[in-house]
Amino acid sequence: MSVEIEPAELGFRRPFTVEVSESLRIRNPNSTPVAFKVKTTAPKQYCVRPNSGRIEPDREVEVTVLLQAMKQDPPADYKCRDKFLVQAVPITGDKEFISVQDIWDRVEKADVQERKIRVAFLAAEDPDAVAPTITPARQTATNGFDFTPDVPPPSYVSPREEPKLNGVLSPEAAWSDRKSVPNVASPATSQAASPSPAAHVTTSPAAAQITTTAANDKDATIAALTAKLAEAEALISSLRKDGGLRQRKGAAGSTGVSEKSGDADSTATGDVPTAQLQQQVRQGTEGVPLQVTAILVLLSFLLAYFFF
Repeated sequence: MSVEIEPAELGFRRPFTVEVSESLRIRNPNSTPVAFKVKTTAPKQYCVRPNSGRIEPDREVEVTVLLQAMKQDPPADYKCRDKFLVQAVPITGDKEFISVQDIWDRVEKADVQERKIRVAFLAAEDPDAVAPTITPARQTATNGFDFTPDVPPPSYVSPREEPKLNGVLSPEAAWSDRKSVPNVASPATSQAASPSPAAHVTTSPAAAQITTTAANDKDATIAALTAKLAEAEALISSLRKDGGLRQRKGAAGSTGVSEKSGDADSTATGDVPTAQLQQQVRQGTEGVPLQVTAILVLLSFLLAYFFF
């Protein structure tokens, strides 16, 4: 039992400074399923996807082989000695429900069919042709050949193309589009933004008017309080003058009475001056009336409240 492999030799075309991809087709012409595995003598240089699997009868599998990018191209007369080994083993009825890995672990070496494929480096057809790809991680197998794990390779995006996700451009694409497309919406934006200064101009006179009104009210209150304070001071001075006149008049009257009644009874003479003296003392100690004092206190409080 064997499988058919095309092509018989893998040819990779230059340049090799980028990754180069080639395909390998494995066909099963038998009536039973076949498990296959692909190995290489240069596992660090190549990536194989898929590197193992199952092929149903009369079906084929396409295997992608990636040649990793080199720092520089080898010489033109360089002969590549890399090889690939394709192994195949039939899947019998007792192995129908066993995984491919278990089949390879339990298979007898005599049941394994092997085909070797050589690798050739070819000249470039188009110097500008570049097929960059991303190489996934690889793993080392036994039997002297290395192979990469059976993991699907990640999707590749060309660096010259700007990816779009759900209709959203990448930052670079959005920036380039912004540069290429003229800004049509800018006049509308400026017109929409223009009412803002007008709004400020409208509100500023109202605020100024409120401030001016408050200042005028404060000035009027201060003027009224100053006038009341002047009236209170005038009232206090007039009361002080009236108190002085009364005191002088009382003193003069008491002197005349004492001179005229020098010969009177000592008891009567002693009582009259005592009553007059008490009246004079009462007039002298009365001071500022209570109402005037209350007005002064109120004015002082208002002045301190508005000025301090």
